Amino acid sequence: MASVPPRAPAVTVATAMRNAAATLPQAIESVLAQSFGDFEFLLLDDGSTDASRAIAEGYAARDPRIRVIAAPPQGLVASLNQLFAQARAPWVARFDADDICMPARLERQMAFLQAHPEHGLIGCETLFIDETGGPASTPPIRRPHDHDAIVAALEHGPILCHSAVMVRRDLVRDAGGYRPAYVHAEDYDLWLRLAGRTRIANLEECLLAYRVSATQVSSRHVVTQAHHAAIAWLAHRLRTATGHDPTDGLTTLPDIDTLDALLGPGSAAYARTRVIDRVLFAPERLAGDAWPALKGHIAEAGPQPHLWRAALRLLRSGHALRGSQALLALVAAGLTRRPVSVPA
Repeated sequence: MASVPPRAPAVTVATAMRNAAATLPQAIESVLAQSFGDFEFLLLDDGSTDASRAIAEGYAARDPRIRVIAAPPQGLVASLNQLFAQARAPWVARFDADDICMPARLERQMAFLQAHPEHGLIGCETLFIDETGGPASTPPIRRPHDHDAIVAALEHGPILCHSAVMVRRDLVRDAGGYRPAYVHAEDYDLWLRLAGRTRIANLEECLLAYRVSATQVSSRHVVTQAHHAAIAWLAHRLRTATGHDPTDGLTTLPDIDTLDALLGPGSAAYARTRVIDRVLFAPERLAGDAWPALKGHIAEAGPQPHLWRAALRLLRSGHALRGSQALLALVAAGLTRRPVSVPA
């Protein structure tokens, strides 16, 4: 007699981890303490070299809802797509291995989705914690809550916290999943694609503690993230207007200098502006991987007050060469434009 497959749970909690041993026990325990218990918990180990996998397997031995997936190092995008491919539940709750779920997170999100079947994606408010688990100094973020407000904020956000969303599994699969070309902005690209397929909301209740650290993607890869987010927005606009996405099928995204040929005139200037807006007060970034964008932005925008201040900030922070080059570029740009007074 054939065995009957186990009933699918209501929710899959999906976590990709790499070298998360320091925070993983607290993260796992926050999921196991949920007031809503009809879930499976997938923990995909993305080639960890620390004790992460052993920790996860220890919990799995004690709770049958936990399933550990061992994978070679493949990166977050591939890991997320694998998690969605293996999820058995119709709803997937994303969760990072360094964050903490509040006890009612799954219950509150499922209750909303059951009461609002037209919604396929729900987030929530979050609070920030530091590396030790204490309150972080990061200013709180107030996210838009209803679909119309979220759509209105799609270009610049904040929109959704990736670690706090619950989304219909088949909605993500049908949209093509996370796209590898959009590394470090893969979630933003997905939200833009899903915004035209379903209604989205954020619960006003704070249901997740988000850990802030110097090693997270938004800190280490801020220039690439801003670059790829700009392309995601430009591709979204083209998709909306024409039904065609020139980035579909790409395995890597083009450099900023070549964007006009792919996405239309003004695309490169738009991307440079978004990059500089993100790192304007980070001299080490302006002098480093954002320097090409800063040079191009000065040539396009001219001697704007915020760019004079950025050049002076470079000088004062010890980046004498880049600061001098920025000042010379501003002077050169001003020769063909109406003079702008240098700020005090």
